[in-house]
Amino acid sequence: MSTPAPVELERPDSEEDVRADRPWLAIVWNDPINLMSYVTYVFQAVFGYPKSKAEKLMLDVHRKGRAVVAKGTREEMERDVEILHSYGLWATVKRDD
Repeated sequence: MSTPAPVELERPDSEEDVRADRPWLAIVWNDPINLMSYVTYVFQAVFGYPKSKAEKLMLDVHRKGRAVVAKGTREEMERDVEILHSYGLWATVKRDD
């Protein structure tokens, strides 16, 4: 009977990025078309946010030009942005920095 040969495990190079995958963001941008009350309604309908949170995000969109409305996997954020587009909002997906 022979002894099994030792197995060498590959270790990642120390220069490799081994951090956990960063989340993705759904960002809504300000536009000259949609009313603030409508944007608030969309945030409540799509994300289930309470009116106070939806209004805060809407004011960020209005005053700062954009707001991060959700974080998650790329697939989730792409789905959310597609839904926001269906409501007529300008939204994009971006990797969290």
